[in-house]
Amino acid sequence: MKHRIIDNFYPEIGESTAKVLDYFGVKLNLPENQSCCGQPAFNSGYWKESKKLAKKFITDFENSNYIIVPSGSCASMIKVFYKELLHDEKDYSDKITVISNKIFEFSEFIVDILDINDLSTYTKNSANNEENLITYHESCHLRRELNVKNAPRQLLSTISNTKLVEMDQSEVCCGFGGTFSIKYPEISFEMLKDKICNIKLSKANCVTSCDASCLMQISGGLNKQNENIKSKHISQIINENLKR
Repeated sequence: MKHRIIDNFYPEIGESTAKVLDYFGVKLNLPENQSCCGQPAFNSGYWKESKKLAKKFITDFENSNYIIVPSGSCASMIKVFYKELLHDEKDYSDKITVISNKIFEFSEFIVDILDINDLSTYTKNSANNEENLITYHESCHLRRELNVKNAPRQLLSTISNTKLVEMDQSEVCCGFGGTFSIKYPEISFEMLKDKICNIKLSKANCVTSCDASCLMQISGGLNKQNENIKSKHISQIINENLKR
């Protein structure tokens, strides 16, 4: 499925997600008429509008074998919060159960469904054998709602010529939180400062996450401090290192 931040701001993340899945033999289908999952409206209290989007999403994807999302927040919206949003819609109760069993975040799908937890045989060695130091930021919904903690680390730690270095408080929010960063910019800024500090202390030359929204927040903070630390979605890192 599409992700609106990725679709509008980071199409390269969507492309890398598709390329990685295709590399591993996943037959892809991207419904052209799909829309947002409804999370922004849901989080802002516009449940009536969010319901319309949720129903459309279910209709668009109910016949899919799997629904793969390069975003922990969107995946959790569909898997966890659709039940709350559509609790009074009897016609959708069974459909919600079915679709929630089909939804997977990108890294979760690779590890748990494709059963690929070691990328060393799929990834290439660099010409100069230099080790790329990557640190991982855990997005809030991915960790707390979906309980996906190990899959991204498992993949990142097995990429050839790449070393995963843990930052302190990797599980702490970066301060984005969708409209939270707009409603409470001062608090968001202080949270981002702490996150940037921990990234720098890790000595990594690249920070990654499973959510583009987190990376938007973090990359903005790094740029403001003129830090030469790259920010990339996990799909981009995997895609760049695959043997072809």
